[in-house]
Amino acid sequence: MAQATVVMQNIEGIGTKEVAASQRRTAFGLAATDNSGVLAPFHFFRRENGDEDISIKILYCGICHTDLHQAKNEWKSTIYPCVPGHEIVGIVTEVGANVQKFKIGERAGVGCLVGSCRRCDSCSQNQESYCSNLIFTYNSIDTDGSNTYGGYSDMIVVDQHFAVKFPENLPMDKGAPLLCAGITVYSPMKNLGLNEAGKHLGVVGLGGLGHVAVKFGKAFGMKVTVISSSAKKKAEAIDGLGADDFLVGSDSQHMQAAAETMDGIIDTVSAKHELAPLIALLKKNGKLVLLGAPEEPLELHVMPLLNGAKGIIGSLIGGMKDTQEMIDFAGEHNITAEIELIGAGYVNRAMARLAKSDVRYRFVIDIGNTLTDV
Repeated sequence: MAQATVVMQNIEGIGTKEVAASQRRTAFGLAATDNSGVLAPFHFFRRENGDEDISIKILYCGICHTDLHQAKNEWKSTIYPCVPGHEIVGIVTEVGANVQKFKIGERAGVGCLVGSCRRCDSCSQNQESYCSNLIFTYNSIDTDGSNTYGGYSDMIVVDQHFAVKFPENLPMDKGAPLLCAGITVYSPMKNLGLNEAGKHLGVVGLGGLGHVAVKFGKAFGMKVTVISSSAKKKAEAIDGLGADDFLVGSDSQHMQAAAETMDGIIDTVSAKHELAPLIALLKKNGKLVLLGAPEEPLELHVMPLLNGAKGIIGSLIGGMKDTQEMIDFAGEHNITAEIELIGAGYVNRAMARLAKSDVRYRFVIDIGNTLTDV
């Protein structure tokens, strides 16, 4: 018997998409349709809840800088229409027959990943973020060939493996950014031994990632020094976030005084910047971890690495085991992001402000209360 199909109208000017009615459910969100990045109301389909799936009513979704890049196709890989959002928190509304991890009514979070092969070396080592068949929460191709759509929407269907149980004591709005920013800093800190009490951690850049790295470092019992290009952030770093010290990267005298004092440095900067002054801050065997993705190549002098047995390492988000561990740790230590909660109707203005770095430190959309008003 031929499968029944329906046609759903997307945003005006996009056209229509034919899908199997028996395998889809309707959803509503905000989507960009071209490289202007302007987000507008968008009706679309999610898959039906499978045996391993949970359905989540989305209540909050953080805005990551990646969302801005993708909406504007700045990385030349955007699939339009694009519904951004990979810092998702909500309530489970449906569970599949094989789901053991969640019950209806429980809190759940979804980060950057919604699928991987589950068989390769990376997946078997709980490092799904390095799987060559990774499926991102949005702007990716799902196993059924459909586009994935993110959390600027009213609901999502996801395999239980790629959702985390969200702590009951953690505010959902302030906790949502941890599903990207939190795991991005937590994973390398844990896996590279930069989470040991008494060690000295440097954090470069006091933005969405950096301010969370400071909080995790202090919760681990570390000495934390913020390294920034802006002297104006000193009070915020020390008085507001609890950092132990603050260095202005352009102040060569203070930078030299701190030479060879740090066990590791988390570098969150995505703009072109000098690495040599940071490498000089590291002790012997120290590690510089790069989390930002500058568009221009960074200059590297090798001799300082050789002379101190120092290393430069890149890191990309983290696997699901680490993500659950991270959010549990955040719940135990009351770690949240500093946010500005916004309505869905404000999202385009928020994106414009984000492009100017005019946010402290993360926008979060109140999806549950405001999306239907758009």
